[in-house]
Amino acid sequence: MRPLDSMDRKILSALRVDGRLTIAELAAKVGLSSSPCWTRVKRLETSGVIAGYVALLDHRAMGLPNTVFVEVTLNQHDDKVLEAFGEALLRIPEVVEAHLVTGDYDYLIKLAVSGTEHYERFLREKLYKIPGIQHSRTTFGLRALKQSSSVDPLLLGPDLP
Repeated sequence: MRPLDSMDRKILSALRVDGRLTIAELAAKVGLSSSPCWTRVKRLETSGVIAGYVALLDHRAMGLPNTVFVEVTLNQHDDKVLEAFGEALLRIPEVVEAHLVTGDYDYLIKLAVSGTEHYERFLREKLYKIPGIQHSRTTFGLRALKQSSSVDPLLLGPDLP
């Protein structure tokens, strides 16, 4: 992949805000004609810079207003245990994000739940049924100060590759 130039960054920034823009709308927003804009978007998709397009769902509107962060420590750290734990997390619908991390615990898991009763059910019926958990610690988010699906490449500046 060649380095992103300023036009690539403009395209990515515009699509980051509205992934449903037509090529004509996108081209007008970034100051290109449609054909070169389409070529750039296809190149960004093919290279993996644009990984996909999604609809962002409002968890609160869906009845899942609580964001919960769970730190999990496993009792073993071999590849088999890590893989099995990660695969189990993929099957749990409340899990919005899961990261293998460094530090005092092994995984940081972000959940969307309807409340404390839902969270307790999640623990008993889903998380604690996964083998290998030694310890977990929970933090309920009070208010999101910033939520984003990706960084804005225009704001990163010219140092971006």
